[in-house]
Amino acid sequence: MKIFPKMIIGLWLFLMIIHQNSAQNLTIVEINKKLGKGINMGNMFEAPNETAWGNPFQNDYFERISTLGFNSVRIPIRWDVPERAAQNFPYTINPVFLARIKTIVDNAIANKLYVIINMHHHEEIFTDPEKVKPRFLSQWEQIATYFKDYNQSLLFEILNEPHDKLSPELWNIYQAEALKCIRKTNPTRAVLVGPGDFNGLGAISKLKLPEDKNIILSVHYYNPFQFTHQGAEWVGTQANEWLGTKWEDLEVERNQVESEFIGLKIIQKQTTIPINIGEFGAYSKADLVSRNKWTTFLARWFELQGFSWAYWEFSAGFGIYDPATTNYKQSLVDALLKNPLPIPLKLPTKELYQSNFSSGTDGFGLMVQSGSQAILTNSPNLIIDVKTAVLNAWHVQLTKPNISLENKKRYLVTVRGFADRNVGVTNYIGRSSGDYASYSGYPQLTFGTEEREMVYTFTMTQPTDNKARMSFDLGSSIAKYTIRSVKIEEILESVAVLGNEEEASEPIIIAPNPTGGILRIDNLAQINTLEMSDAMGRIFLEKNLKGQKSIELDLSNKTEGMYFLKLKGDKKEVVRKVMKR
Repeated sequence: MKIFPKMIIGLWLFLMIIHQNSAQNLTIVEINKKLGKGINMGNMFEAPNETAWGNPFQNDYFERISTLGFNSVRIPIRWDVPERAAQNFPYTINPVFLARIKTIVDNAIANKLYVIINMHHHEEIFTDPEKVKPRFLSQWEQIATYFKDYNQSLLFEILNEPHDKLSPELWNIYQAEALKCIRKTNPTRAVLVGPGDFNGLGAISKLKLPEDKNIILSVHYYNPFQFTHQGAEWVGTQANEWLGTKWEDLEVERNQVESEFIGLKIIQKQTTIPINIGEFGAYSKADLVSRNKWTTFLARWFELQGFSWAYWEFSAGFGIYDPATTNYKQSLVDALLKNPLPIPLKLPTKELYQSNFSSGTDGFGLMVQSGSQAILTNSPNLIIDVKTAVLNAWHVQLTKPNISLENKKRYLVTVRGFADRNVGVTNYIGRSSGDYASYSGYPQLTFGTEEREMVYTFTMTQPTDNKARMSFDLGSSIAKYTIRSVKIEEILESVAVLGNEEEASEPIIIAPNPTGGILRIDNLAQINTLEMSDAMGRIFLEKNLKGQKSIELDLSNKTEGMYFLKLKGDKKEVVRKVMKR
């Protein structure tokens, strides 16, 4: 009788071990799926000390995050300060601080969250990489050894946003060496790697992935920067000039996002490496409606691409939670976790410039600084052959002067071309003298071996400039670029008028909106077809309107919520939101 309970206990322990081992025998693709929807614990452990930035960790945070429906947390950590790690050999990490991080990791795992810990704000390695390299590698050996017995719920990320003198090329070397240090004690641990230049998409073409089957490629995304960082104090006074910049979820805005991710998706397809978006977010100085739209689109679009993601961040300037009131910004939480992907809005545009390279360079010229070599030809396209690469991309610039930009107007820039290799390029419109400051931010275009169209939008927040300059910064990579065309358009504010604005009839009137049932649409002389869909994009009504000046739609049988009305004419189309009460 005494043997039976022991047998039961032994069998139970055996089954638990088998279950744990099988549950933790995940492929790297499966681990990335487990990361799923994540959030950054920003302004906590990457501060010089835990309370320095007024956002200390609270013990209930991970329970809150798990209950909301997040799958993972990214914990930025500043290891390299004297209080936490010796600055001289043997570079010993303070055991008290290691134990503190262990407590945080254990708390997250206890709340069924996957955890990423990283090396954040390792400031001196950016300014003096060679000097700091031994300390950096030693710190990773110590961290890896300390956490080596954790299961697959814990991931490492080698370094946040390498930049400055830690160039993309040098970072390729340091990243591979740090991974070797980790592999001494963690041979199969999932490790996040990333490109140089602040983990930006523009550096993807310079990234050399380590030969390792247990890595995830992580990048950061904060574009349009003038939207996401408007009013951000750490950016500088120019950020105040961006206040009021909106994200309206226009088709052209979405096209810019998709265009900027082309290079990353090429790598994803060629290597099948899992992709993680380690940071994305919009600062609280942006209006909340725009933040919600931007966040909804990106979260849903990332998921459609198979990317895991981690929003920046939980409880500070970008955050979804207010520690002082213990309240959530619920609309932002919903944008991250619940909102479906709506149909984008489409606004008409007016062409301001269309290149013509058939008989010349159409005003474009090539500026080559000392130490760089590049040649410009055209036949019938612009061809720029960059022969040498330097650290500063602006040492080879393709420019076009005398572009007119008006204050408060919005613009769409479209570039069509290809290159002899996949390479990232910065293209922008800004001042033609003085500080050469950009009006458009610094969008990244990815040229590939196949011809493609690349787009970006911006709002002119500065005074009108009739002598602005477009620039392509090409000097940091050896490549041969072919530019088929460049087009600049003004995005018009009104969506109500179709066709030639000067000849158009009265604006389309849609009323009442919101509606309780009957929706009337007037002034349809230039409209051919009507289409209505729900918030999921499912079309439930289609009508031919040729010859009709007005129509009434009965929506009384539709549930409350948001719907989309699409009106198509011969030349353009209009998309309007309709609210049903």
